[in-house]
Amino acid sequence: MAALRIGLLWSYLRPHRRQLLIGVVALLVVNLISVAIPLMVRNAIDGLHVGFALGDVLRQAALIVLVATVMGAARLYSRLVVFGVGRQVEVSLRQRIFDHMLRQEPGWVQTTGSGEVISRATSDVENVRRLLGFAVLSLSNTALAYAFTLPAMLLIDPWLSLAALAIYPVMLMSVRLFGGRMMGQQRRQQEALAQLSDLIQEDLSGISAIKIYGQEATEEKAFAERNGRYRDAALGLARTRSTLFPLLEGISALSLLLLLALGSGQLESGRLSIGNLVALILYVERLVFPTALLGFTLNTFQTGQVSLERVQNLLSRQPSVQSSPTPVPANPQGKGVLEAKHLSVRYPDSNHPTLVDVSFSLQPGELVAVVGPVGCGKTTLARALGRMVEVDAGQLFLDGVDVTDLSLDDLRRRVALVPQEGYLFTATLADNLRYGDPQAGQARVEQAAQDARLEGDIKGFPDGYATLVGERGITLSGGQRQRTALGRALLVRSPLLVLDDALASVDNNTAAEILQSVRSQQGRTILMISHQLSAAAACDRILVLEEGRLVQQGHHDALVGVPGTYRRLWERQEAEQQLQAV
Repeated sequence: MAALRIGLLWSYLRPHRRQLLIGVVALLVVNLISVAIPLMVRNAIDGLHVGFALGDVLRQAALIVLVATVMGAARLYSRLVVFGVGRQVEVSLRQRIFDHMLRQEPGWVQTTGSGEVISRATSDVENVRRLLGFAVLSLSNTALAYAFTLPAMLLIDPWLSLAALAIYPVMLMSVRLFGGRMMGQQRRQQEALAQLSDLIQEDLSGISAIKIYGQEATEEKAFAERNGRYRDAALGLARTRSTLFPLLEGISALSLLLLLALGSGQLESGRLSIGNLVALILYVERLVFPTALLGFTLNTFQTGQVSLERVQNLLSRQPSVQSSPTPVPANPQGKGVLEAKHLSVRYPDSNHPTLVDVSFSLQPGELVAVVGPVGCGKTTLARALGRMVEVDAGQLFLDGVDVTDLSLDDLRRRVALVPQEGYLFTATLADNLRYGDPQAGQARVEQAAQDARLEGDIKGFPDGYATLVGERGITLSGGQRQRTALGRALLVRSPLLVLDDALASVDNNTAAEILQSVRSQQGRTILMISHQLSAAAACDRILVLEEGRLVQQGHHDALVGVPGTYRRLWERQEAEQQLQAV
């Protein structure tokens, strides 16, 4: 496992090894100079015994200031370089995660949870950045600081140096103890803030429901509870920090007092000069920060490795729906001929297939409806046509080509799927309509809106096509959202159009006009899933599903005249309409 982690770390750092090398060289310069400065101070102080000359003191002071300035510049450069590596890895890693996420099938995001994915793409990536930036810099600096400073101290006075540093392990253990607690408290604070943000986002999205049911007081109470948890977490973190940092200052002061107490005896006996004592004090002070930082670094290193493994697990996950390694080119002259041969679909987490042995065909220009009871597999059929769920080879063919042999890009350019809940982005109406083809001109956008019978609504908006659609299309009615999603599919001119109950929120007259408009587009094949049997009755053919099986197919007049699932559904719908009329 350790070898695996080191390998992972190096795989991310390898592309930036030149920058890392430059950063380490800069740190080497910093630590060499930081060892030299106390020796320069020692020589200046001890030289005062010989005689005091203001000019010599000023020259030595100017030289020390110059050397310290060079050290500060080198330290700044090393931080910019090494921290820059961490930032570059963060940007590239977040892009990799986003690209990888887009290649996954929709079901994976739904089962994994968007919050978990977002956490890995944000918090975990930030932890990796700290690991590869802050932790690498800190560990390198601490190692170099002790490698150069400790020998210099031992050369001055071994026993005095060891006595002064004897208390430093206590400092390291304190940082480790409090640092681990601080990380846990910070994680709880972030979780509390995330829960608070989720509630705010949820309430803003569902503000209408809150108003309708008068639940303002309930939501205020829920917010107060989560706000209180965030306050408690923040105060706990503040208390720990307020305890740790004075403790570190106290330990550092004890080390200095110990050095002064023991060093005064060495001065009195003449075994130690004042310059050497000052040099030792400067060295001890110099090691305070790297030692304290080492504890934080070890915690960061551990957290970063956990996050690195979580990110790697995400990136190693292969989508269940992928393009063929050797895809067959789509037929450019294809008309949208669809054929299903004994199609069966089973979801990974299900013990029973959703679709079983379904066989049918669609011809160019045909309008075919799919109906059936709730849960019979209609939506699964629609998703299978666009390979939003995996299908086995040899079961589904588009224009004579097995859909599993087509690249996903080719297939989805030729099959336009309009789900019942068409997602709209926070953008203008025009941009939502042209989402399938961002380069489409205004004329194509307006034609798509006209075909979806949305043009009249758009003319009623003050900003027309520039009207900004709120999150998930909240500023539009249900029918307007569905027609916008439909217009988006119509704009791309795919040979096969699949409507998954995409007209459920549209009145019957408008739905009939839309279907007539779409059918007028020569050769376009339409598969319409609908709960409205009156709309299905106007189609060329009807496919009837029940318990995942195709149990009937034919025209409305033929199906309603024979006992079966379709006639039962038709009679039930007529009875419901009669009850509503009463």
